[in-house]
Amino acid sequence: MSITLQDCQEKDRQDPLAAARDQFALPEGVIYLDGNSLGAQPKAALARASEVVSYEWGVGLIRSWNTASWFDLPQRLGNKLARLIGAGEDQVVVTDTTSINLYKVLAAALRQQAANAPTRRVIVSERRNFPTDLYIAQGLTEQLMAHGAPAFELRLIDSPEELPTALTDDVSVVMLTHVNYQTGYMYNMKETTALVHERGALTVWDLAHSAGAVPVDLVGANADYAVGCTYKYLNGGPGSPAFLWVNPVHQNQFWQPLSGWWGHARPFAMEPGYEPQKGISRYLCGTQPITSLSLVECGLNTFANTDMQAIRAKSLALTSLFIELVKQECADHPLTLITPTDANYRGSQVSYEHPEGFAVVQALIDQGVIPDYREPRNMRFGFTPLYTSFVDVWESVRILKDILDTRRWDQPQFHRRGAVT
Repeated sequence: MSITLQDCQEKDRQDPLAAARDQFALPEGVIYLDGNSLGAQPKAALARASEVVSYEWGVGLIRSWNTASWFDLPQRLGNKLARLIGAGEDQVVVTDTTSINLYKVLAAALRQQAANAPTRRVIVSERRNFPTDLYIAQGLTEQLMAHGAPAFELRLIDSPEELPTALTDDVSVVMLTHVNYQTGYMYNMKETTALVHERGALTVWDLAHSAGAVPVDLVGANADYAVGCTYKYLNGGPGSPAFLWVNPVHQNQFWQPLSGWWGHARPFAMEPGYEPQKGISRYLCGTQPITSLSLVECGLNTFANTDMQAIRAKSLALTSLFIELVKQECADHPLTLITPTDANYRGSQVSYEHPEGFAVVQALIDQGVIPDYREPRNMRFGFTPLYTSFVDVWESVRILKDILDTRRWDQPQFHRRGAVT
């Protein structure tokens, strides 16, 4: 039996998360399916930004480091975020960027392994991992070798199925993205971590496409290190600070490769020598960006009245509906689904390849449906359960079908590329 608009309307009437949509400033006439790249703006963010700039900075001035509790904001936000990723109290800090945090934890993991197993000098990752992760790993290994360390290797696998074979006795660290940014494939973190540990390596997980979209249990999985951003499903704002988690058993062994004053045990003693703080605060580096950190809290607050199990249930319902509707409405077009249909291995996005994927995405944006495009030929549709409705899914597929049927995408303006795709 075909899926109808009335079916989608009924799903919205029964949706326990429907009211959460009211927390977001969503433009009229826009269906936003790019929450996997930049989350929508919480309505509270505008007032909070004004408060920070006009009052805390404008009136409080430097006093606000104490009076507005700016100083411990990275730790407070970390504790608020922790429940969304299966972490404990004082195990997460919100700071810096994903790339910088990855550099920190990857350097720490390699150093930790070098002390115990100096012949392990291989980092394993996926060829389709997010490029910055690979670039950071490449740059770090080149830097180490430039300073006289033995040769390191970045070993890339082409699919998750290749991981067990790649875990030879020279592997030091396995660096994986929990939900792949291109395909939406989701690893079983607990099983994968257990396998990596069995083979004598450590895990570094990138949660950029997981946090706020799928349940994560870092402590339960006994993971080693994790990083992620706050501007996707966590709705922290464009370029908002990232986060970093370290298993408590590693925390005070951590060697900080970026030993800035914010991670010092006594930052205002102004001592010439570095001594790291105890616990999670040693992962801080320089002075924190207070305005953008403050907006992260607005994004985290949108999760206050729900839990990750409810979010996961709606996420799977949205993505399954989208897949079924595309199959129902667009079967005559060259769309190749590259996202797992098995819900156990699917994040909160659906990706299709199309020979003219870039142009199709631009035509969708022109019609008020905003997904995004990634090379090669990959159209990504991200579903944020807090504000995406089931009727949004219906309307987006209706518009996609019309664009494909009429070849509306084949116009010159839809083939022109900007600086960001």
